[in-house]
Amino acid sequence: MGAYILRRLLLMVPTIFGIMAISFAIVQFAPGGPVERVLAQLQGHDVGATSRFTSAQDGSGGMQGAAAQAATSSKYRGAQGLDPEFIAELEAQFGFDKPAHERFFKLVKDYARFDFGESYYRDIPVIDLIKEKLPVSITLGLWATLLTYFISIPLGIAKARRDGSAFDVWTSGVIIVGYAIPGFLFAVALIVLFAGGSYFDWFPLRGLTSDNFDQLSLTGKALDYLWHIFLPVLALSISGFATTSLLTKNAFLDEIRKQYVVTARAKGLPEKRVLYGHVFRNAMLIVIAGFPGAFIGAFFTGSLLIETIFSLDGLGLLSYESIINRDYPVVFATLYIFGLVGLLVTLISDITYMWVDPRIDFSAQGGG
Repeated sequence: MGAYILRRLLLMVPTIFGIMAISFAIVQFAPGGPVERVLAQLQGHDVGATSRFTSAQDGSGGMQGAAAQAATSSKYRGAQGLDPEFIAELEAQFGFDKPAHERFFKLVKDYARFDFGESYYRDIPVIDLIKEKLPVSITLGLWATLLTYFISIPLGIAKARRDGSAFDVWTSGVIIVGYAIPGFLFAVALIVLFAGGSYFDWFPLRGLTSDNFDQLSLTGKALDYLWHIFLPVLALSISGFATTSLLTKNAFLDEIRKQYVVTARAKGLPEKRVLYGHVFRNAMLIVIAGFPGAFIGAFFTGSLLIETIFSLDGLGLLSYESIINRDYPVVFATLYIFGLVGLLVTLISDITYMWVDPRIDFSAQGGG
């Protein structure tokens, strides 16, 4: 076990390095970087139309005079008419005055010490910005996972008890359809139906609390909080119902067919005692062991779109806005943290599986 854990930890280093290297390389060729955005704003151009590598030729192939020739000497479209020294200072401000390989290895060195620098546009350390947004995303991921488990486990048990019945068939159809619906599409449908879209105005559309949250009683604060998170948590949970329900059902069916259950029934034990006194404890081990992975799945995979749709100021929305604004320190920092936490939770999930079921031995498969 110790050698397996050590091997997995060592494998995280090249994995994270590869993720950051590929992402850094892609960014170098992506148009509309931070320098281009500033130049476009100074020139009054549309930011989305800027590009790092452009030609100064017009449609006839001719040049547009001295200004066009000056633009040709620069790699930025928005550089026409601007002092080259100012552009050089702007590049130095954003760190683009150094070669790409130097910038990348400096980034690796800083990130190894969890030094993420400062945001380009918010004038705040990136780590403080992430700490500020993290509670919102954790709240969504945790509640979505708990809701999924609280509904899916009883449903999976009921399906196992009625395996092959009409109830089992139609519930399987419902949860598979729910699994097939993208979370963001379900979120839009919930807004249209219940958040003042076209039908009912029962739930708020943005934020985790109301404006008068501080004036509410403790009970009122709890109810207000649940009122705000109900729709986003439901939208984030929809795809998890199928996986957990079917996993619970299959785990129960696997245990029910074992000899100790046959023996318990032969002794005349009540069916409920057989199911919940013997089968439940063994069948739930594999389901509970998947909790860390389920939480990370809810935390990472759906948070971006759900937070954006419901205007929740969490890491997902922060990542989206940072990409749009080309705020590279925030983009790389969130990518680094997401990747590192994802790898650690995957390891924790594997260790939990091995702990609850000794028959599972990942180390025998070469360390995954």
